[in-house]
Amino acid sequence: MQPIEFFFRAARRTPNELAVITPDRRLTFAELAAEVQRVAAYLNAQYPTPQARICVGCRNSVEHLIAILAVLAAGKTWVALNPRNGDPELQRSVEFVEPVALLADEAMAARIDAKGLPVHLLDGPDAGTVFRHARDSNAPFLPTYLPLDGIQAIKFTGGTSGTPKGVMQSYRGWNTNIVTQRQAYGFTSRDRYLVSAPLTHGASTYILPILGAGGTFVFPEDIKPTALIHTIAEHAVTTLFAPPTMVTMLVEAARASGEPTPSLRHLIYGGAAMRPNRIQEAQEVFGPVIAATYGQTEASQVISILSAAELMQPELMTSVGRPSLFTDVAIMDKDGRLLPAGEHGEIVVRGDLIMNGYWRMPDQTAATIIDGWLHTGDLGLFDERGYLFLRDRLREVIITGGFNVYPSDVETVLSKHPSVAQCAVIGIPDDRWGEAVHAAVEPRDNAEIDAQALIAFVKQELGSVKAPKAIHVFASLPMSSVGKILKTEVREQILKR
Repeated sequence: MQPIEFFFRAARRTPNELAVITPDRRLTFAELAAEVQRVAAYLNAQYPTPQARICVGCRNSVEHLIAILAVLAAGKTWVALNPRNGDPELQRSVEFVEPVALLADEAMAARIDAKGLPVHLLDGPDAGTVFRHARDSNAPFLPTYLPLDGIQAIKFTGGTSGTPKGVMQSYRGWNTNIVTQRQAYGFTSRDRYLVSAPLTHGASTYILPILGAGGTFVFPEDIKPTALIHTIAEHAVTTLFAPPTMVTMLVEAARASGEPTPSLRHLIYGGAAMRPNRIQEAQEVFGPVIAATYGQTEASQVISILSAAELMQPELMTSVGRPSLFTDVAIMDKDGRLLPAGEHGEIVVRGDLIMNGYWRMPDQTAATIIDGWLHTGDLGLFDERGYLFLRDRLREVIITGGFNVYPSDVETVLSKHPSVAQCAVIGIPDDRWGEAVHAAVEPRDNAEIDAQALIAFVKQELGSVKAPKAIHVFASLPMSSVGKILKTEVREQILKR
């Protein structure tokens, strides 16, 4: 069965129940399904090729949600464009994936040179939006069925140093995620999910598990922590996914406002580790509702899950839980041997959850999926009870506020600046972000380093998430005998400073 059918079944089962709540709009399941089908029929009339790629770029909104669901219902491949990325990165992603069309809000459309690509607006003057065109179209909606190994979505991870890295997620993988999340959290028609994280990232993995169970998506008026706390209380929100950074902010906001949130059942964090003291603070404020999930774009969201009840055990506060339904997780040494409990190695994953590969990158795919095992690049171990603990990362990816930042991407941009001779980008432990992006730079001869100007330079190219939080000037960066920058020594010197 196709992943979108979980939503359509819920719409047939409870057509008059609320599917979406926004500050100025409410949609029942029947209304949402009708809008999705109209847009899907219009897209199919315009672009009849099965699995044609359609980019969707928009802020969090009901229009964004409808666009995603319509692309899925039309049997197309959803290509997610994150508004938080820099303009050059967005441009490269669109050009690399070669879509047939772009669905975008006005803000996103203005940032991308479509170069003749059809652009369908999701907001702005009503006469120009895809919703108006869909309502005027007489095209019938016809359900599609595509092989479960077909590509449901392409999501980009890294790649700003050149060609983007597009993770191909299959229909089978999406079905696995839906069933896994419903089994793990017991979602029902009483659940209300608060949309705070970007729909292009972790929040998208909750769309079909929640709507498929007959639950409701709640869009807040503002994503400031105090406003989110108020929305949870006002609309009896039960479920929220957020990176540890946002969880900490919500704790502070809840303490300051004093507004109770008794409806909350699942406050799920992921995307980065959360320190035990921060977990305990969240439990003190919200109760025994904090849960953890571990995943990657390559194995979306739920490689392992730690329930709220398990997270109440102090000895498990540094764990990321046990392997999820339908997913094998193991620890492997550098020679490809599986290791027993208690031994450190790379975390590897296999099963229906893992990606088909990287879009048009067979060599990268072959290096990441070996003999059916997805190599995560994370180091960890299992204890005797089968709980997984992360220890470090083989790759240098920095996880800041729940987002992945690849140092090479930032280094490439920094190196373009005329005052920078050499640079190294590393992650530094940070109470607010989990890790903060720091850059060590060696100036060119007779050049002066303006730290704020450098940060702004990177922000313009890559967006605020990937821009360094701090610049550290080195007269000369430490080098190995073969001329490689010694990042371990760079990190040590920064920590000493």
